[in-house]
Amino acid sequence: MIACLPVKGYFEVNCYVWVDDETGHGFLIDPGAQGHILMQFCRDRGWIIEKILLTHGHFDHFGGIASIWEEERMDVYIHEAGEAYLTDPRLNLSRYCTEDMTIRGAHHFEDGDVFRIEANPACVLRVIHTPGHTPDSVVFYDERHSIAFVGDTIFKGNRGNDQYPGGDGRQLLQSIRQKILTLPDKTVLCSGHSRETTVGMERHLYL
Repeated sequence: MIACLPVKGYFEVNCYVWVDDETGHGFLIDPGAQGHILMQFCRDRGWIIEKILLTHGHFDHFGGIASIWEEERMDVYIHEAGEAYLTDPRLNLSRYCTEDMTIRGAHHFEDGDVFRIEANPACVLRVIHTPGHTPDSVVFYDERHSIAFVGDTIFKGNRGNDQYPGGDGRQLLQSIRQKILTLPDKTVLCSGHSRETTVGMERHLYL
């Protein structure tokens, strides 16, 4: 099961809860704000969040972690290139939009790593490194259910912004064409700031 929860901080961002229907265990992806609300939503449904996964290190994708940690100190994971963003308010853009935000103590992953739900190891998300929006941007791909959590790399009808620190337009297009549009056409793309779309619906924009 997937729940898309738009949360509102300085920006509105889509947070996702990816949960195994059999066990009720899962992951929280990009809790950008309103961490207390996110955790209450999960508690009301009896869901157990095992980990927090970040598609990249901009503050609007991790801003809810501090309030989540007030209730439960769960592990946070980000691509190894994202450590600089989590710890520098200028890189993660919080300094220019709101108060300085940082997160320390995150665990790192690399391209190709796999996350399994501990309560049901058959539930798998694979990391696909997609730099361009930021150097640490990734996709979390659920091959079994044809779903990809794409962060800010690609949106419905548009591509991510490459104008922020560390952005690279050439890299971004390469990531979209070689890493995302090579997934099956039916793959649902769940982004940080748009409605869901599919690989097949987006491919014509990049021919």
